[in-house]
Amino acid sequence: MTGGDRLSLLWGIAFFGGSLGQGLSRLIGLPAVVWLLAIGLIIGQAGFRLIRPEDLGQGLEPLVGLLVSLVLFDGGLNLRLAGRDLQRSVVQLVVIRAVLGLVGGAAVAHLAAGLDWPLALVFGAIALATGPTVVTSLVRQMRLPPFLSQVLEAEGLLLEPFSAVLALLLLQSAMGDVASWPELAQRLMVRFGGGVGTGALGGWLLAEVLRRLPGDEASSPLRLQITLGALFLLFSGCEALLPQSGLPAAVSAGVMVGWRLEAGAAPLDALIRQLAQLAITVLFPLLAADLSWGELSPLGWGGLVAVVALMPLRLLVVQVASVGLPLEGREKVLLGWVAPRGIVSAAVASLFALQLEEAGIGGGGALKGLVFLTILLTVGLQGSTAPWLARRLGLTLPEGELTEASTGREVRDMDGRGPS
Repeated sequence: MTGGDRLSLLWGIAFFGGSLGQGLSRLIGLPAVVWLLAIGLIIGQAGFRLIRPEDLGQGLEPLVGLLVSLVLFDGGLNLRLAGRDLQRSVVQLVVIRAVLGLVGGAAVAHLAAGLDWPLALVFGAIALATGPTVVTSLVRQMRLPPFLSQVLEAEGLLLEPFSAVLALLLLQSAMGDVASWPELAQRLMVRFGGGVGTGALGGWLLAEVLRRLPGDEASSPLRLQITLGALFLLFSGCEALLPQSGLPAAVSAGVMVGWRLEAGAAPLDALIRQLAQLAITVLFPLLAADLSWGELSPLGWGGLVAVVALMPLRLLVVQVASVGLPLEGREKVLLGWVAPRGIVSAAVASLFALQLEEAGIGGGGALKGLVFLTILLTVGLQGSTAPWLARRLGLTLPEGELTEASTGREVRDMDGRGPS
């Protein structure tokens, strides 16, 4: 079989496996990411070795980056933080979780899984992120009150790009490229802030172009093509100037476009969401296919203990971070339980493992194995039990009430509690 035929077969199997996972999710009810990861393991190195992602060579990294930027842009389009209570809740939760979650995640990775402290800190940064794509599907499935669902979605969307930038800088520190903590903090502010600022400017320019195009249905393909072209240029340009700044740029660009277009963003959002779902469908199996049991087995029981320990740690951190916020006790319990990791965590771990291997530094396989084990267990356990827990806590809204609450979002944003 020629190289071209092998690559063609790789994409064919990856797309078919992803679509099969989506179908099983619809039929059986578990979150789609559970099936996507399972299928990736079956068709990849841990299973029948039907595909080998390494055949993509250096093309894998930019491809993953572009598709992840699409997923985050889609999330940014839907991010609405109207109302002081919602803004304060999200900011307080994100800031406190960033500090306590980083330290706690690194500690369990070092003490339980045996990672050296430098790589344990990298894992702690990656584990900060809760996948907004997974969380969004869970929120819709559980039919949560709007305020709680917005907090959950915004937390993941803001922490994912931040954790990716922080993890990259901690990785560079582990490789000896960052000399001191002040230098690391300076680079973090430059890359994250530079990405947010550049993305906001690019999103504003894109929104101005889109506002001047016809708003009829016939122009939708053109609006989509212009959006994708601008997004991918923005992401790749940021990555070329400041590595890892493309992810926060994608989020801020999506927020700016959604804010500037307001109601006019709905048709575009529907198209972007379909493409983002397609990206997830092929990315998750492709990344999981690159994982071998040899990268999971050395972790042993220590890796399992480390991942399980993250769950009560999350509950504790959320209790601390939500002090003084307009959240009920039962809402804090659900907020502390729902923390599945998603596509960005998988992509970052896979790319970091490659960089460590190229630099001749050990531990990359164990880091990637622990991250994927975290994704598998958090998505499997929390994704399958969160709807049941929401019902037990009385947080699931009936279908009609959910629609009414969604249309009355402005009322909730004013006082933080929503319609009675």
